[in-house]
Amino acid sequence: MKVCKSLTPEKVKQHKKTVLFCLSEDKENIILGEGNEILVGDMGQTVHDPYTTFVKMLPDKNYRYALYDTIYETMESKKEDLEFVFWAPEWALLTSKMIYASSKNAIKKKLTGIKHELQANCYEEVKDHCTLAEKLGGSAFIPLEGKPF
Repeated sequence: MKVCKSLTPEKVKQHKKTVLFCLSEDKENIILGEGNEILVGDMGQTVHDPYTTFVKMLPDKNYRYALYDTIYETMESKKEDLEFVFWAPEWALLTSKMIYASSKNAIKKKLTGIKHELQANCYEEVKDHCTLAEKLGGSAFIPLEGKPF
């Protein structure tokens, strides 16, 4: 997701800003959920706020693993980090939670470049940019995704 510095602008637009993974129906594989991605090229056209769109993609009663490519600034520099989100809503099935929790480390090993990890159990924990900034390190951030606090 992040390795796009040397690509043409057209190829950069095809890179993913966020993706959501789920378990296959047989619970044997972790797969990319159909329609569960935001491309960099979608931002500004069909997706005006990628973080809000990402939060809306999280299902009410099912678990998900997600990657979100966050852009933020500190006092020193502009940064881009890959965030791993384990979405585990409290009202989802307990049997699914055990499967997702036990396979979390397997997917994290396959995904390189993860800088931060967040486990969220309700929408309140991922509701806006300020909440995400607090989870990532708090007051050291100036704007996150181009939005000041």
